[in-house]
Amino acid sequence: MAADADTIAVLNFGGQYTQLIARRVREHNVRSIITRPDIPAEELREQNIAGIILSGGPSSVYADGAPRCQNEIFDMGVPILGICYGMHIGCQILGGDVQSTASREYGRVALHVTEHVSILRHVSPSTSVWMSHGDIVNTLSDDFVSLARTESCPYAAVRHRTRPFTGVQFHPEVTHTPEGSLIIRSFLFDTCRCKGDWRLGDVLTDTVASLRERVGKDERVICGLSGGVDSSVTAAMLHQAVGDRLVCIFVDNGLMRLGEVELVEATFKDHFQIDLRIARAAGRFLDKLDGVTDPQKKRTIIGHEFIEVFKDEAERVPNARYLAQGTLYPDVIESGHSVGGTAANIKLHHNVGGLPEELGFELIEPLRELFKDEVRNLGEQLGLPHDMAWRHPFPGPGLAVRIIGSVTCEKLEILRHADKIMIDEIVAAGWYPKIAQALAVLLPVQSVGVMGDYRSYDDQYVVALRFVESTDFMTADWVHVDHELLGRISARIMNEVRGVNRVVYDISSKPPATIEWE
Repeated sequence: MAADADTIAVLNFGGQYTQLIARRVREHNVRSIITRPDIPAEELREQNIAGIILSGGPSSVYADGAPRCQNEIFDMGVPILGICYGMHIGCQILGGDVQSTASREYGRVALHVTEHVSILRHVSPSTSVWMSHGDIVNTLSDDFVSLARTESCPYAAVRHRTRPFTGVQFHPEVTHTPEGSLIIRSFLFDTCRCKGDWRLGDVLTDTVASLRERVGKDERVICGLSGGVDSSVTAAMLHQAVGDRLVCIFVDNGLMRLGEVELVEATFKDHFQIDLRIARAAGRFLDKLDGVTDPQKKRTIIGHEFIEVFKDEAERVPNARYLAQGTLYPDVIESGHSVGGTAANIKLHHNVGGLPEELGFELIEPLRELFKDEVRNLGEQLGLPHDMAWRHPFPGPGLAVRIIGSVTCEKLEILRHADKIMIDEIVAAGWYPKIAQALAVLLPVQSVGVMGDYRSYDDQYVVALRFVESTDFMTADWVHVDHELLGRISARIMNEVRGVNRVVYDISSKPPATIEWE
């Protein structure tokens, strides 16, 4: 990374989309960092800050204990963009009043631009934006100019007359705001005068160099492999940094897809020539999951057993000091572990939460501030095969969170074969690269049907198929897939998988749904 690279600081007030803001900045080849909300102005000056973005957040600025930024950042002379909560805090500091509104806006809303200036200069007079708020700027001083409104929000975008502060009530960083990229681009290049000379490859160079410096010459790193792109890129990056001091451990928890263990073994022993150890612990995991139906408890149990198995294997690796994981930012933010702020917990990820203090390793998570598509691109730069770099994501807890209710050997076999049919068919039809993630879910619903000349009910389950399209996995839409393909998948599952007599298709978007069912 060039020492003089323009940098945008994203002050994190705990919003679910904070890292998405930073990612949108990077998409325009501008370096971004995420900081705590109360970072002093002098620390920002040391980072060659070209601009500041104040993120959204779950709090109300008028509430006791609400996170705040230092007033001095508005005296730095650098452009500041406030988004949602960030707009509220900026307006409150510079002469506005924020109150709760009875007309809470959530989802797509029509925005009417009244002043085509500043960050809205390239936006259509009427456009769609994504709103998610219960507070609004109620009044403004004469130091402000209103730039846009919605039916329920008179100050949907504002700018200060004398200070370089602009605020928007909506979220330009999400894909549900079609012209959001234009707004961010205007802020970066028209307002902040950024050069746009930062590249994703800088992340690889910086991270590899940092890992080499961190890991001593006599120390070894253990990487948890799952076969997915996240852990694969982590392993490849570490192998580039520390060479044969890397030991990869694959935990066979009995919750994987059909043939997964064999695929991982062939790929990493043959392709990467990496020291791979396979811990065969399926019985141990299934015993612990017996009778457990709560998804958070499943994740906690699997996470705990994963660490215990890892510790057992790690005892056989001399000089092992570090544990590397392929944690991505969506995992971090959905677990409530945002950088510099606190985000609402959506679900527990076993490779983020539950790591015991007595683990005995220092944790290395080189991908924890990146999104899936960025990781895939890094994978190709590292020389991963294209099919591996662009493989669909698979949850750390495996099929346990795709079986709604209790996990049994019988249900795992049913779901494995249904999942294999689904993947085979979408690959054969050319749909695999068009889908960001495809999954099959076994529902705890016994469905009446007709098998041959007989009524079927007992031990007959429903399989739900879910195909989503997404670039960042923070938001996602269901895929309008070919109905004939769905028909083939459904027919094959019901004909070939004993125990299934009904197949359904999930057409929920994220938000409000998550991609996985549990």
